[in-house]
Amino acid sequence: MSQLLEVQDLVKHYPVRAGLFSRASGAVRAVDGVSFTLAHGETLGLVGESGCGKTTLARLVLRLEEPTAGGLRFEGEDLLRLGARALRARRRHFQIVFQDPMSSLNPRMTVGDILAEPLHVHGVASGAAADARVIELLDQVGIPASWRQRYPHEFSGGQRQRIGVARAIALGPKLVVCDEAVSALDVSVQAQVLNLLLELRERLGLAYLFISHDLSVVRHVSDRVVVMYLGQIVEQAGTEALFGAPGHPYTKALLSAIPVPDPRRRPERIVLTGDVPSPAHPPAGCRFHTRCPAVMPRCSRETPPVFRVGEGHEVRCFLAEPSGNR
Repeated sequence: MSQLLEVQDLVKHYPVRAGLFSRASGAVRAVDGVSFTLAHGETLGLVGESGCGKTTLARLVLRLEEPTAGGLRFEGEDLLRLGARALRARRRHFQIVFQDPMSSLNPRMTVGDILAEPLHVHGVASGAAADARVIELLDQVGIPASWRQRYPHEFSGGQRQRIGVARAIALGPKLVVCDEAVSALDVSVQAQVLNLLLELRERLGLAYLFISHDLSVVRHVSDRVVVMYLGQIVEQAGTEALFGAPGHPYTKALLSAIPVPDPRRRPERIVLTGDVPSPAHPPAGCRFHTRCPAVMPRCSRETPPVFRVGEGHEVRCFLAEPSGNR
């Protein structure tokens, strides 16, 4: 598959200001040298604890935030070199589904107006053509067209998220970022929305950057998975490779926390001790060494490089280093 999105050493530091003149006294390293690719029609899962930089990375990809450094290419085009007008025209090709469907929908607009707004802004359709497109979008996400005159508060949470999905696909995008898109929903409703996303991917050829805390959901929808910790990618691999043979201790700890629906099986739980360090003062060496159950003396002194342990499987950990080089 050809590459749709290429992220190269992306960095986002937020200055910490103090003193009378608000001079920068440090920086929060929200995203610190992240690289990955996403192919046309592929779903890339992005996982990690709260505060690891997942949402910031998503906002950088959409250029809702400007990076401190790094490269970002969409279909070979350098997004960071685009001016405001060119970026606005390009934005129709990458959209987002937010976590909270209620706060992301304008409560003063009807659903029909919400879905028609991007069509008007980008000059895609107006009048009868826009209304026909709204009806088509509602049909695609399983909402009766007759409900388009209703307001967001008249829908359930699952229905509101379907409307959010409809808005995201209104302009025919190639990439949709799902930022915890199902985490606020009941489990049964989650399954319905996930199945809808998978159906739309097949029908429309969409690529997804799927952010979630729920590893079971990520495994169900993703072709590949990226694991982030404290602003960096610590492991990335195909879904089955990562869940079947994780290489990083942090990934192993995350996977051990997945509930197993079989009372006869009691998988060993890896409990991480201590708190996640501050991204304003990340530890020297490996950023995970302060909580790692397999820590070695060199981990606090040296920053581990990325080791390739299989086809498309990369691990940032000294445990993945070939034994002859240790």
